[in-house]
Amino acid sequence: MRILVINGPNLNMLGRREPEIYGRETLDDLIALIRDHAAKKGIEVSFYQSNHEGDLVDAIQGALGTADGIVINPGAYTHTSIALLDAVKAAGIPAVEVHISDVTKREKFRQTSYIRQACVATIMGKGFAGYTEAVDLLAAYGDGK
Repeated sequence: MRILVINGPNLNMLGRREPEIYGRETLDDLIALIRDHAAKKGIEVSFYQSNHEGDLVDAIQGALGTADGIVINPGAYTHTSIALLDAVKAAGIPAVEVHISDVTKREKFRQTSYIRQACVATIMGKGFAGYTEAVDLLAAYGDGK
């Protein structure tokens, strides 16, 4: 099983950005957590982060033939990007939408997720553990095919 973990805008600022919401751990800490978790399960993971929408679209399209699943936290693009929705649909790779915070308990504009309709699941409000849960979900999803 090969999983691509994609993080969108401002997630490179984890540990600095609103620590009361996102915590004090960094993106490097998140990557280490996922890498360790996946290794124990024999899952290969790769990582991509960008603050640019088109780069995220390219990463999704580039996963064709190289990833069996995608874990994606689109950041603010969750609420604005039809391009990311279309990319996930076009790629046809099972994807899980992840959010560190529970966006349903945040600002009104965060209540819309365009990408959700192209994902097999959404995990939110579980902090970094949501990513490892998404990895496990995709592994089980892949086993069930």
